[in-house]
Amino acid sequence: MPTRSESKTITRDPNWTGPAISPGEMLLHEFLEPLGLRQAEAAQRPGISANRLNEVVLGERRVTADTAMRLSRLLKTSPQFWMRLQADWDLHREARRAAS
Repeated sequence: MPTRSESKTITRDPNWTGPAISPGEMLLHEFLEPLGLRQAEAAQRPGISANRLNEVVLGERRVTADTAMRLSRLLKTSPQFWMRLQADWDLHREARRAAS
């Protein structure tokens, strides 16, 4: 895992119009799997319940400010990254609902 000085900066292109990515998908496929972290271990380190983390991964639970802060400490990202990802996902889902 990167140290604080090697912290990842993750930004999204504001003009990107591709499909939205759920916070859980991002967490699982871009962080946990590459780092070789199981969900239980990833939850334990920052003090998140394993159930809460699993529900985020499955898309059954939103990323809250508290979860964003804990994930940011664990994964050396910003809490804003997780909150923006959640907001993008919420808007994507609402747009799909409105279109149907």
